[in-house]
Amino acid sequence: MLATGALTLTACGGGEGSGGSSGGRLRVAMAFPPAQAMSPYGDDAVLLSRLSVIEGLTALDESGSPEPALASSWKPSDGDRTWTFTLREARFQDGGRVTAKAVAHAIGKATEAKPEPRVLSDAATLKAEARGARTVRVTSSEPDPLLPQRLANPALSVFSAAAYRKGGKVDPAGHATGAFTLTEVNGTTSAALDRNDRYWGGKAKAPGIDVKFVSNGTSRANALRSGQTDIAESVPVSQASVLDKGQIHEVPTARTNSLYLNTGRGVFAAPPMRAAARAALDTKALVKGVYEGHADTPRGLLGPGVRWAAKDRVRVTGRAEPAPEADVRKTKTLTLATYTNRPELPEVASTVQQQFKKAGFTVKQVVRDYAQLEADALAGKFDAFILPRNTLLDTGDPLSYLQSDFTCKGTFNISQLCDKDVDSAVRKAARADGTAKRHRAEMAAEERVLRTDALVPLLHERFIQGVAQDVKGVSLDPMERTLVTPDTRRG
Repeated sequence: MLATGALTLTACGGGEGSGGSSGGRLRVAMAFPPAQAMSPYGDDAVLLSRLSVIEGLTALDESGSPEPALASSWKPSDGDRTWTFTLREARFQDGGRVTAKAVAHAIGKATEAKPEPRVLSDAATLKAEARGARTVRVTSSEPDPLLPQRLANPALSVFSAAAYRKGGKVDPAGHATGAFTLTEVNGTTSAALDRNDRYWGGKAKAPGIDVKFVSNGTSRANALRSGQTDIAESVPVSQASVLDKGQIHEVPTARTNSLYLNTGRGVFAAPPMRAAARAALDTKALVKGVYEGHADTPRGLLGPGVRWAAKDRVRVTGRAEPAPEADVRKTKTLTLATYTNRPELPEVASTVQQQFKKAGFTVKQVVRDYAQLEADALAGKFDAFILPRNTLLDTGDPLSYLQSDFTCKGTFNISQLCDKDVDSAVRKAARADGTAKRHRAEMAAEERVLRTDALVPLLHERFIQGVAQDVKGVSLDPMERTLVTPDTRRG
């Protein structure tokens, strides 16, 4: 966390001043405050990406395919082990040129970061080297057909040499390449960004952005309704009906809200108990009651936001039979946890608790801010955890999600799952030759995960973005990497 009080980050190369919200400056209410002092190697990288501060060699289009960013083109060789990227002419926000040497240095620093960025946790060892002024060669110790998508991840963004400090810390302010320069961060309360007049894609249409971090969803919606903000990130479904119709924008996302069951210890270590939990859930009641219809009933790990998933889906077989209700009633009190940052989740937890109680389980809830829960969730301290997960966030392909959340060595394995059949299916997907074969193998891996009942999908979220009616050019990205773009403006 950033220290309490104002922390001003010095930046060069910005546009107009950062004070106030007058003129054409955009006012944005974000749902999640900085959690790692704006480090680009954790979730704060997504925050910086959504504000168009940082970027990498590639970006992702709506389907998750790679498209040019700092690299204008690329090509594979050596069986997808080596990829050669040609750079476009671009400058850092501090004025220096984006060179192959600078890009190779940035990628190298990301591979050395501790803790390791999640996008690299499932990857082979990467090595980047300059091959001339504008050519970068990235080599993987194993074939990696997803490497262009991987390099689009915000955690692999490119910074000038001046960004890297002692102790592995990275200061993104003024050292990135995006359309807006981070100039000021006031703890976890607010931030200011100025237009980067050196941006390779042309000057942004807004002179700057004034950000407030507002964890309460109703407060974000109220700020939009009263005209105090131009963009309200993640409007709660409970507020959608009270905002003007023209202020609400809703799209399917790649985010699946699921119940992760602890397979390592406690009540749900036994497959029949996990099956009993699955049988107890009424997901239609969650969609209709909690989300007021602004969600889709579960189809699997991957929902309608992943457009190709339905045609390759495999019917789930071989699940354990639910334990008898008499056995369920004998179990100890289980702990069901979720967090407050997304306003629907506490209500989802209460509904799930009621459904579990009806099935015979005794449940206590733990509901706190996400930053206070993540470490305990990853350590397996809860019996069940409700978590919406963007299944395409890391690489634009669900492979990294399958690897990190469900394999024995996964770094985000809240279910504590270690199943040889799941690991085998995920490895097969990683080795698949070509996109179509990989997608089919990923859906086979989905079936293997669902067979264990380590995770029970509750619903597929739709993204509800609040935007003032005089604001144009806001990105409605199903992968939630972009929000404010160079084209975003008022009037």
